[in-house]
Amino acid sequence: MFRLAHLSDVHLGPLPDVTYRDLASKRVVGYVNWQRNRRRHMHDAVIDTLVGDLRASEPAHIAVTGDLVNLALDGEIEMARLWLETLGAPRDVSVVPGNHDAYVPGAFDKICRSWGAWMTGDGANGPVDRHSFPYLRVRGPVALIGVSTARATAPFMANGFFEAGQAERLGRLLEETGRDGLLRVVMIHHPPVRGAVAQHKRLFGIGRFQKIVRRHGAELVLHGHSHEPTLYWIGRGTKVPVVGVAAAGQAPGGRHTAAQYNLIDIGEGQGSWRIRITRRGLTGPAMPPVDLETQEFRVAAPGALVKS
Repeated sequence: MFRLAHLSDVHLGPLPDVTYRDLASKRVVGYVNWQRNRRRHMHDAVIDTLVGDLRASEPAHIAVTGDLVNLALDGEIEMARLWLETLGAPRDVSVVPGNHDAYVPGAFDKICRSWGAWMTGDGANGPVDRHSFPYLRVRGPVALIGVSTARATAPFMANGFFEAGQAERLGRLLEETGRDGLLRVVMIHHPPVRGAVAQHKRLFGIGRFQKIVRRHGAELVLHGHSHEPTLYWIGRGTKVPVVGVAAAGQAPGGRHTAAQYNLIDIGEGQGSWRIRITRRGLTGPAMPPVDLETQEFRVAAPGALVKS
């Protein structure tokens, strides 16, 4: 049995000191949003509680699907690096960036330099940059493939982008790992399905992503961004589950679902896989995380999924 933990949208706080120069950009919008909303509902204590429970579950690997920070300030990026060090060694934690991690021009390059060890594929040499995605890590029977949709956008926009070059590389990785008989998990920040989020937050390239998955196959897609626990499907007949998760720092009482993480148990059988997804999360301000929902799927053949 291989156990994978999935969390997303950590939005670490509090914000470091912010200068007027820092706010002479899109950051002023995010700063106002933090002061009015996120500051009250995103709490490090919640994250600490969730991560403590996650560690007790003893996962073999942890997938973090973006938005570690809020405004991509230099101090935030460094704070997130230190947090990743406490979460686990780079070989045991895989990260893909979110829109908040690339909040303004230049931020993406900074997170690649700071968090590169957690976003590096097996055997990769050299620094991490935009062209390093998707990356591949093989852990036990699982192929973890990290896609980046993060790019700086205009104020009031939080879109993601999945373009042709990355699509071609993803197709090759899915094809190769499928031939190797691995269970393929694609990690992405923006949900690659229509209607999952508002238009100003959606992914450009949904059709391209789904075409690649239908053509080359995958067994599981993990995403964040929506701050909600969701289950969608890609494909007709042969379907691939697309699993979202509540924001890891979301305190109970806000408009979004309180903090959760996904615990994914993957077992090998005779010519098949069994995937069990357990959502664990908070139900009240002083309550520890509990099992909220469990779903099981059986992968009968590469790319063929049957709900059990």
